[in-house]
Amino acid sequence: MQTNTSKIIKGIFWAAIASGMWGISGTVLQFISQDETLPISWFLSVRTLGAGIILLTISFIKYRWQIFDIFKSWRLIGWLLAYAVLGLMANLITFFISVKTGNAAAATILQYLSPLFIVLGSLVFKKQKPFTSDLISFLLSLAGVFLVITQGNFSQLAIPLASLLWGIGSGITAACYIVLPKPVLRTASPIVVLGWGTFLAGVFFNLYHPFWLEVPTITPAVVASVGTVILLGTILPFSLLLYSLHFAPSDVVSIMDAVQPIVTSILSVIFLSLKMNWVEVLGICLVLIAIYYLQRGRRQAELENIK
Repeated sequence: MQTNTSKIIKGIFWAAIASGMWGISGTVLQFISQDETLPISWFLSVRTLGAGIILLTISFIKYRWQIFDIFKSWRLIGWLLAYAVLGLMANLITFFISVKTGNAAAATILQYLSPLFIVLGSLVFKKQKPFTSDLISFLLSLAGVFLVITQGNFSQLAIPLASLLWGIGSGITAACYIVLPKPVLRTASPIVVLGWGTFLAGVFFNLYHPFWLEVPTITPAVVASVGTVILLGTILPFSLLLYSLHFAPSDVVSIMDAVQPIVTSILSVIFLSLKMNWVEVLGICLVLIAIYYLQRGRRQAELENIK
């Protein structure tokens, strides 16, 4: 029993580190978008193509030529392209613009609502009746988001309307990011699917804006920032997340997703001079509780169906 407990704690630790890295990446992304004024199209071209090449290199070292098995089926290719375009590309664009027009903390909270959008998608497209926990979570999250975007001043928004709308878009596309690769994941390793999806997204971004054209002024700060987003926003956290699953079950690991918005909020206050009052903190807590309650209710329902 002690051994199992120790393994689960170890898995939780590495999952928390991975989520924290995503939180750091979100904060750095705000620095890139607002302080360095890098063109969004150039940044996305460099980030996705660079991360995709690194991920595919790692995948090839581990799986060799098996990484190309994913292209033996037109059906899988279709799902992979949908994941690359409607999941990865769309999420990167919407999140980046939400951060650029607002702030990383609010954008991260809005993106964190993706499980709710998955439930709504199941209701609309699959006619799946929501659970009571879904409805309670939806109301809690709405209240939380309302407090975050108003900071207690109900007569006006604390962030620009454009940032709010793009943030909601990032939550919807994050739901697509989770759902669309599932058919491919049944036949290929997660890191292979992520590698190809990121690489294809990078190719499409470069078709619009090749990374060697209209290159902005490259300073040490730009290099460090872009490198941080690539490493801490994709490669290292995903690798650590896969590693954590060797020690703890996925439902336990998923709870650590809450670390990301917390880290982003704290770092934004410390390094980006973001001002937060107790109302906004309460709103963040409500959103975290809502998503946790949603995931917990879904897991319990799945266990009851198995029984």
